[in-house]
Amino acid sequence: MNKAITDGVLLMPPAFANGLDVWSSGDGTPGSDTYQNAANAAFVPADQDFAGCLELQKTSNTTRVRYMGETPILPGCYLRITARIKAISGSLPAVRVSGYAAQGNGQAVSGVTTVGDSVTLTTYGSVVEVSAIVGAGNRNGVDMVWGPDAVYGHFGIDLTGPNGGIVRIDDIIIEDVTSVFLRDLVPYVDVRDYGAVGDGVTDDSDAFDAASAAANGRTVLVPAGVFRLEKDMAIEELVKFEGTLSMPTDKMLLLRKSYDLPTYIEAFGDEELAFKKAFQALLNSSDHEGLDLGGRRIAVTAPIDMQAAVPNRTTFATRRMIRNGQLEAQGDNWDTITTTSQATYSASDARKLTNVSNIANIEVGSLVEGNGVGREIYVRSKNVGSQEIELNAPLYDAEGTQNYTFRRFQYMVDFSGFSKLSKFIMSDIEFQCNNLSSGIMLAPSGPTFELQDCFVSRPKNRGLTSIGGGCQGLLVDRCQFLSSEESDDVADRVTIAMNVNSNDVKLRDCRATMFRHFAVMAGQNHLVSGNHFFQGDAVPNGFRTAGLVLMENFTASVVSGNYIDNCFIEWTNERDATPDFNTGFSFSSLTITDNVYLSGDVAPWFSYFVVKPHGTGHFLNGVTVSGNRFRSINGTIDRAERVDTSISDLDYSRNREVFFDGNSYHNVSEQAHNPLVVAHTQNSNERIWTVGTSKQLPFESFCMFVDSVALTGDLRNNSGVKQFETPVAVGRIGSNEDQFTLEFSTEMRGQIRATVRMDR
Repeated sequence: MNKAITDGVLLMPPAFANGLDVWSSGDGTPGSDTYQNAANAAFVPADQDFAGCLELQKTSNTTRVRYMGETPILPGCYLRITARIKAISGSLPAVRVSGYAAQGNGQAVSGVTTVGDSVTLTTYGSVVEVSAIVGAGNRNGVDMVWGPDAVYGHFGIDLTGPNGGIVRIDDIIIEDVTSVFLRDLVPYVDVRDYGAVGDGVTDDSDAFDAASAAANGRTVLVPAGVFRLEKDMAIEELVKFEGTLSMPTDKMLLLRKSYDLPTYIEAFGDEELAFKKAFQALLNSSDHEGLDLGGRRIAVTAPIDMQAAVPNRTTFATRRMIRNGQLEAQGDNWDTITTTSQATYSASDARKLTNVSNIANIEVGSLVEGNGVGREIYVRSKNVGSQEIELNAPLYDAEGTQNYTFRRFQYMVDFSGFSKLSKFIMSDIEFQCNNLSSGIMLAPSGPTFELQDCFVSRPKNRGLTSIGGGCQGLLVDRCQFLSSEESDDVADRVTIAMNVNSNDVKLRDCRATMFRHFAVMAGQNHLVSGNHFFQGDAVPNGFRTAGLVLMENFTASVVSGNYIDNCFIEWTNERDATPDFNTGFSFSSLTITDNVYLSGDVAPWFSYFVVKPHGTGHFLNGVTVSGNRFRSINGTIDRAERVDTSISDLDYSRNREVFFDGNSYHNVSEQAHNPLVVAHTQNSNERIWTVGTSKQLPFESFCMFVDSVALTGDLRNNSGVKQFETPVAVGRIGSNEDQFTLEFSTEMRGQIRATVRMDR
């Protein structure tokens, strides 16, 4: 800033050559004496040091030279008055810059300093320069602080000390030096002022440290250029990037007061790199609990290895969040890596493959496929030296040696490099996979990862994948999973929205469209509520896949209040290394209540709840199915529930504590209840009545027990005489053991209602 340049303010007094009538021997105010025709003053047109100058003899205790013009004093403007002087003869005086501080009415401003530092002349002919700075503000380096009342000043010099000496004075200079104080006046500290070069090569770390330390509440300015930082850098104040930074991968940038993704994008000029550096800072600073993406869309051109972005950490267990933005997959770096290897499996070490050939080429996080391998089996870790792979779950029928296929999908956000990651949250983010990438891969371990209010759109293979225990206590709330296979028939779909391996998952209020499966859930104690998942197509009598797959026979889970649309719940034990029932609780502890089931154009054998045993001897134990609404449109289905016997069947003689009642059925032929109330009319006189259950016991189970029998009409013998008798009831009658008998003391006819059960 320079007022003489920007505003045309006249600061410089005229040269002595223009006349001495504007130079006062007093305070410079109007009417004071001037040096025009004064006996002790003369203009010297030529001097070897000064050219034109004023020659003056000191004749009073304080001999003044003051310019009578009004030099303006402006707020925020600082003036420097400079004079050059030399002694010619006689006594040697002292010299100082001086001025008269004037209010708008010309009266002097009281109580302010009007002189600068005094300098004594010591030799003849030697030029001495004196100067002083004047301004309204009290800043370091200001000699005469005049405050807000000063409007203008009369400036010049004073000669003090002994009289009689003769001096020569060069033209007095008044200049705007406000730029000297700009560092204090404007809210920026420029890193270049502290030695930053910005050539992309020189290490500017020390300059950045110094600028940050000096900012003291002001913004650190990084001007145009590429600034190389070889050290970890923490900037304590706000920062403005016009240029960009270059840093090693393992060096961190901590922006204490400018911590958001848009600022990191400005800092690095690259969205992906900025996201990685901001995440690195998130896990290495206690100042911020979350990274705000600022609503920005990040073009992601390759899988983001989240642990590689933070090389100094392989575990993290403090609550952190990434929120508010979009990640969009672009480019060609998303090809699935497929490896085929021979390996050996033994049920005695159920989570391990041994003697794995070509193991170095198998990536952690790969999906494992082979004979006897269940769904969503992944490589959790590997040991190349011992040729062993740790799996996330057992295999149900893979004993021996065979070839396996390992497919490593590419995830936009991949946490699998962490050995443990806990309490991490991703919120209000759209993962726009564009059928190029999968969505999120969790760390192998660590509880309470949260995904909330997010969209996982068009994943190529998987939406959210757990390869180990990183899904322990997983919270998935109010998310949408949108398939890339909506135009495909159900039988052709391969994409799965999410899977879990561990316990205590809460899957709530989500929406999923047209996947092969919405959620494949191993582990126990899950709560699945308020979700809408639908998987139909337009094929008449069409095939449907499970929307929800429960992979543990002892599941201890609740499925409640969901809208289950053109898909079903499958309950299986395909992760049992020894799937035949030997001990334990078998298929137990599951509650399915108050769900809305809808299907259309499905095959008659379609059912909404399917149990699929993978071994013999299994049974139902503590199962409640109530309050559900089963409805088929554009066709009638046989049953709402069934057992998939493609591998094995249930042992119906061992079912216990099954409650299957209070459901509504629409276009469902065989409507299941347990306990089941059976009405029977015996028109012919028989001593033993055989009564069927019309396939209305759940899963077409055995009619195990008759709890009660009530007469609903007269009971009469062959003579037509009314009888009063309680029959003996026996279950498990008939080839399917779904009938019961009532045995009387003699031949009888009549009407009864019996309550029967399919469980113990």
